[in-house]
Amino acid sequence: MSRLVLASTSRYRRELLERLALPFAVDRPEVDETPRPGEAPARLAVRLAEAKARAVAAHHPGAWVIGSDQVAERGGDPVGKPGDRAGAIAQLTAASGGEQRFHTAFCVLRQGEPRMLEGLDLTVVRFRILSGEEIARYVDAEQPFDCAGSFKCEGLGITLFEAIETRDPTALVGLPLIALSAALRAAGFTLP
Repeated sequence: MSRLVLASTSRYRRELLERLALPFAVDRPEVDETPRPGEAPARLAVRLAEAKARAVAAHHPGAWVIGSDQVAERGGDPVGKPGDRAGAIAQLTAASGGEQRFHTAFCVLRQGEPRMLEGLDLTVVRFRILSGEEIARYVDAEQPFDCAGSFKCEGLGITLFEAIETRDPTALVGLPLIALSAALRAAGFTLP
């Protein structure tokens, strides 16, 4: 069986991929993630997932490489990682009572292989109305400074929502395992 490489240093993606019980390596993709003028969030996620996979595949001949990217948006505007407490509070305050869309893309490819296996998941998160105290307590408890949208749905962040609409609950964490599993089977990997 060919080697498998995850083109990401995200601990969230690594932990998700470990669920599939396949051996894999991790390599950091060197990719410019700057959006192009007028680029839609879903298109940006797809483009970056492919770019990350291609960048890493160049260093791992013969290996299947998984690139992934997630772009969050609120009202058509991108929502990035807050970086600090003030940024997280500002993001959650803006999200209160509204919704955010998360476009999570993946690309599986092997250098020299003509086919490329891709997927794109859309997850819609509907926030309940949040008080300033609730937001501050949540941010202090979970410190979601490295998470787009300032929450961790796999942790206490689940208490912030009215609903999550998705085909794949793992997509919101960063890697849609249902569609990825199908792609890996198509590439020849054995999964239950």
